Amino acid sequence: MKWIKKTFKTWTLVLVLLTGLVLTGCEGTDSREKVDDTVKEFSGQKNLERMEQMKKDIAVIKKQQADRLKKLQ
Repeated sequence: MKWIKKTFKTWTLVLVLLTGLVLTGCEGTDSREKVDDTVKEFSGQKNLERMEQMKKDIAVIKKQQADRLKKLQ
């Protein structure tokens, strides 16, 4: 249980520091996109988006397989 609290404290600090960097240091669109991308990566949002996309892909594949099975019968 302690490791969870420690992890949240660490990630909170990292996110605060990265947010400060975003708000103060990046004015160009390329720099801004890179920082936003980095923040998403560290916060885990990218992983969640990837997992959601994989769930959608798996659902489509299952539907295709079910349709193929129905055609064979």
